[in-house]
Amino acid sequence: MKELNIEIKLHQCQIDELTPADKELVEKAIEATSNSYAPYSHFNVGAALRLDDGRVVIGANQENAAFPCGLCAERTAIFAAQAQCPDQPITAIAIAAMNQNGLLAAPISPCGQCRQVMLEIEDRYKRPLRILLYGTASIIVVDSTNDLMPLSFVDANMR
Repeated sequence: MKELNIEIKLHQCQIDELTPADKELVEKAIEATSNSYAPYSHFNVGAALRLDDGRVVIGANQENAAFPCGLCAERTAIFAAQAQCPDQPITAIAIAAMNQNGLLAAPISPCGQCRQVMLEIEDRYKRPLRILLYGTASIIVVDSTNDLMPLSFVDANMR
C-alpha cells in the first residue's frame, strides 16, 4: 500500500492586510450576520460574495423549527446570485459568524454541503473561488474550494 499526502496552503492575516476589495467583502459578510434568522441556535452567519462584474451579493443563515428546512449563509448567497446572475462567475466569498457574545474570534469554515456547492461553482465556471474566513483574531484566506475539499466529487466524476 502506498501512502499519499495531501498538502493545502492557507493564508492567515489581519483585516488591514487585505486588499480594499477583500476588506469590503468581509465587512459585507459581517453586516449580513444581522440578517440571520437563528432563533434556535443563536448562531448568526453572514456571507458576502463578489461576482465577476464586481457586484456583491449577501446571504445569511435561515433556521426553521423543522431543522432540515434551514439553509446556511453561504448557500443563500450563492443560490441568490446564481438565480439572478447565472452568467456571472463568483470570484470570492467571505464568511463571518457571531453568537450571543458577538463576532467570533476564530474564523468558521463552511459545512460540507456548502463546500460541495462552492466546489460546483468552481467546476461550473472553471475558475477558483477565493474564500475569506473571518474571525476577529485573524482571517484565513483560501485560494480555492479544492483546498478545503481536496478529494472532491464533481460532474467529471460521473462521466
